[in-house]
Amino acid sequence: MADNQTERRVAALREQLREHNYRYYVLDDPSVSDAEYDALLNELRAIEAADPALVTPDSPTQRVGAAPAGHFAKVRHPQQMLSLGNAFNADDLREWRESRIVRLLGSDAMVAYVVEPKIDGLAIALTYRDGMFVQGATRGDGEVGEDVTANLRTVGGIPLALRAPDAATKLPTLIEVRGEVYIRSADFEALNARLAANGEKVFANARNSAAGSLRQKDPALTAARPLRFFAYGVGPFAGVELGGQWQALQSLRSLGFPVNRDARRFTDFEDVIAYCNEWMARRDELEYEADGMVIKVDDFAQQRELGVVGRDPRWAIALKFPAREAITRLTNIVVNVGRTGVVTPNAELEPVLIGGVTVRNASLHNADYISERDIRIGDYVTVKRAGDVIPYVVGPIVSRRNGSEQPWDFPARCPACDTPLERPEGEAAWRCVNFGICPAQLVRRIEHFVGRGALDIVGIGEKQAEQFVGNGWLKDVADIYNLTSEQFAGVEGYGPKRIANILAAIEEARSRPLDRLLVGLGIRYVGTVAAQALANHFGAMDALMAASQQELEAIDGIGPVVATSIVDFFARPEERALVEKLRAAGVKLSGGAPRERHSDALAGKSFVLTGTLPTLTREQAAALIVAHGGKVSESVSKKTGYVVAGASAGSKLAKASSLGVAILDEAGLLALVGDSPAPVPEEPEPPLQGQLGFDR
Repeated sequence: MADNQTERRVAALREQLREHNYRYYVLDDPSVSDAEYDALLNELRAIEAADPALVTPDSPTQRVGAAPAGHFAKVRHPQQMLSLGNAFNADDLREWRESRIVRLLGSDAMVAYVVEPKIDGLAIALTYRDGMFVQGATRGDGEVGEDVTANLRTVGGIPLALRAPDAATKLPTLIEVRGEVYIRSADFEALNARLAANGEKVFANARNSAAGSLRQKDPALTAARPLRFFAYGVGPFAGVELGGQWQALQSLRSLGFPVNRDARRFTDFEDVIAYCNEWMARRDELEYEADGMVIKVDDFAQQRELGVVGRDPRWAIALKFPAREAITRLTNIVVNVGRTGVVTPNAELEPVLIGGVTVRNASLHNADYISERDIRIGDYVTVKRAGDVIPYVVGPIVSRRNGSEQPWDFPARCPACDTPLERPEGEAAWRCVNFGICPAQLVRRIEHFVGRGALDIVGIGEKQAEQFVGNGWLKDVADIYNLTSEQFAGVEGYGPKRIANILAAIEEARSRPLDRLLVGLGIRYVGTVAAQALANHFGAMDALMAASQQELEAIDGIGPVVATSIVDFFARPEERALVEKLRAAGVKLSGGAPRERHSDALAGKSFVLTGTLPTLTREQAAALIVAHGGKVSESVSKKTGYVVAGASAGSKLAKASSLGVAILDEAGLLALVGDSPAPVPEEPEPPLQGQLGFDR
């Protein structure tokens, strides 16, 4: 048993170390050297090692204490972590204020705004009870995330115990702190240099590095990465009074959390715009990667009154920085074969740094895109990262040509199986029609089948799909269920534990809902929304396979093009044989998946989606339409209500224009459901209070 003097020394050491952490991570004003800090920490470790009964979960020595995790448990967020709508210029911001804030709160309402840089990291939620850190979770899908508590305990900027600013201040009995785990740019470069020196794989960008570091199975590996944390908001809280975002940030700072020192509060909206423009010009001065500015209504009561639309809060928006561009040389054009046979051209580039990421490859979209812009091998080209994520070639710098550039012709035959390529009428894409046999398509089809949106078979991805097909183990997706431990014997990289995990994941995937299997089969035009509609209507695979074109078209959300694709798919003997093979393997072939209805704002309206939207995927946009009572079709006709068009929209947009069909962009679609949003997540029971949290 420790004597009173030892206990007092332990308490004093912990208090000193916590204060030094606060000054280092929060105030950015350390008062001791690293050597002095280490001496205090080592003294505490020695005392605790001599008497383990003195160890407490909040001790500064317990940053790394958990055993490696086999998997991350799921965590349901007490309040949904929402996404953010985007603005791209000052006019967009003014439109957001007028259409959302002024319209709903009134022109006489006194509204203040809090503005801060939008860090490009990983959103997390930290839960504290009676001042102690008890759980940390990733955002996940906004409703359910992953429990990464053990790994978050290793992040120095996250307090294990809340700091009382003074003796008179009571700590919250419960508070969920939301923020971003990130890596500073200099630390990221140093980390990559160290990984490269050790012959290890380097990270593409700082955000991937932060996400990958936080999801390590062994917390000790996470601790070795230079992760940092900024708190930017709160979820549920009790035992403390917080009236707004600005007050919440000040309170979080006093409790020991790092808060962005560049956050500002304004009462004049033009000052908000000026501050955003200032950081657009000073973007490279930030010590971390940022892709925009976040603007929030300050007052929590006004936030609750404004509510949400879809998954976006009306009271907050992100002003995105302009996409990064660079000029480099296009050295070659290669084609990739997708799971549906689409052959896509991609550019190989001389490496160029764009927005902190080294880009070596970029999309060229399709054959027409190349010919229309006269893009040649050897050209100097402009490359853009749309939304700071997807690089693509904008076009050539014709003035820099010297005559050595070579025009490029789209191949006539599949590069993987030598089958002649075909281009369906009205489409921009060329296809390999060697379905079920082309090895490139099989690899992509397997990769799709095991993906999260389909059968979600953990442990099998792109590399494994290529390996298993190359080994002759998989001739179709059903062969996945026939893999055995004997096949892996002696294969490098597959130990007993890894083999057992893969086989367990395969076994679990036999009982996935029918809609997930339909997505996994890769039927053309059948995504998440259509698969759920089919599963709900038919309830079993046999009934779906026996359905006629007319029966399919009668289903809400299934148009003629989708219906034809389904009929054609199941008319192929090889696909029917595949279903029977899945049945023999014990795969579940029945069961619907009900879908939540949010409103009837789009009831009676039909929509066609085309092109790439700025923030929503095609499936997310379709889900939004269906959730508000609308119908999504694949082809444009006089009966079509709206065409929602994004970047690189094809023939559907031209047909809509010729027929006089209304054309919307993403913002226009969101505006249609703006007066009838999905319900705001329920507030927790008293005495909990809280802000509607969101992912940035």
